[in-house]
Amino acid sequence: MVLFPDMYYKNVQSISLQDLKEHEIKGLILDVDNTLIDYKKVVSKEVIDWVESVKNAGYKVCILSNSNNKDKISKVANVLGIDYYMLAKKPFKSGFKKVQKIFDLPAKNIAAIGDQVFTDVLGANRMNMISIYVEPINKKEYWYTKWKRPIESFILKKRPNVTN
Repeated sequence: MVLFPDMYYKNVQSISLQDLKEHEIKGLILDVDNTLIDYKKVVSKEVIDWVESVKNAGYKVCILSNSNNKDKISKVANVLGIDYYMLAKKPFKSGFKKVQKIFDLPAKNIAAIGDQVFTDVLGANRMNMISIYVEPINKKEYWYTKWKRPIESFILKKRPNVTN
């Protein structure tokens, strides 16, 4: 089903380089809010170290966010040393296509990582990319995300066995 993630992890830093290699992933599209940063817009040392490790291993990495807050997104991208694209309109395909073109990789070799089923997972699945769901960093959220969480929880409980 288009709403089920291909892979499921507690957080981004629990995604191993070995798992990425086994799935032939060469490019990573990262969400920001509650995936890389918490509600207070803090990027943890663990996230910074994880992004550095995937970059050092040769993976292409980029932020794709629905946010219109340039200060927030550019700050996170600068801390992580990666490019970013805003106003992505996930789950629509246009943002994903833009990053895929820049990566110059087939969709099957790109994974999109995020904490929302209806944006990150759905968008990746619509593009035939690998969808990786991570649990939200914390429970405090913006109202426009919070109302969807019970529905996402129901969907995730129904998902078939997936990696991790």
